[in-house]
Amino acid sequence: MNSCLYKARVMHNRLAPKPHSFHYNIFMFYLDLDEIDSLHKKMKFMSRNRFNLFNFRDKDHLQLPKEDPDLSKDVRRHITDYLGTNGVDIGNGRIMILTNLCTLGYQFNPVSFYFCYDESGQPVCSVVEICNTFLEMKPFFLGADTKTGDHYKLNTTKYFYVSPFIEMDTNFDFDLQIPGEKLQIRIDDFDKEGIRFFISTLSGERKPLTDSNLLAYFLSFPLITLKVITLIHWQALKLWLKKIPYHKKDANKDLQREVYRPYN
Repeated sequence: MNSCLYKARVMHNRLAPKPHSFHYNIFMFYLDLDEIDSLHKKMKFMSRNRFNLFNFRDKDHLQLPKEDPDLSKDVRRHITDYLGTNGVDIGNGRIMILTNLCTLGYQFNPVSFYFCYDESGQPVCSVVEICNTFLEMKPFFLGADTKTGDHYKLNTTKYFYVSPFIEMDTNFDFDLQIPGEKLQIRIDDFDKEGIRFFISTLSGERKPLTDSNLLAYFLSFPLITLKVITLIHWQALKLWLKKIPYHKKDANKDLQREVYRPYN
């Protein structure tokens, strides 16, 4: 089985205009999209598109318009079509997703990472799927030209409303190591002058995907997705109290581009 769990730590470190840092412990699923149906049948505490302790809901991920309603919930089909728009065809190659699952019916997932392989098992590309608290989504494509060793690296303009305390025309700097026994992902922010002002890391260790581990992690990290959204708002309050410049959602709409599920 390719699917597993990662017990991990998230770290955020804002360098400017005022320093602010925090970290918290989480766990994440690393799933082979082709294994999710079998996991749904095999495991007691994990399902696909059905209420459970943990539920992989296809609708929570990238959705492209589909003429065939039978394919509308198939996240693999949506991702392979998205890869096609970027000139990539992986055939029946494996697609892994690093993500949080809906927990007891509640879901908020700030970021998911796809690692895509060709039919010979070679890594081809990655997709970063970022969501904001308005439930908007924007994918970022990291192709073969961004791969160095076992890392995908890309610096690109964000054009997306992620935080009210960060401007939308700043740059994301992605450094994604292909997950193995260790998990190591970094996403930094650079301002328009090319100066890094925000550092975020996700690091962890691989753990078996079993019902016993799911139950143990549920008890250790209760309502993990609710914890994430609560921490986001708690840290936002601290930033507001520090008088960090605040950007309203309806400001600079021209800098919010290529957004999926746009908020009205």
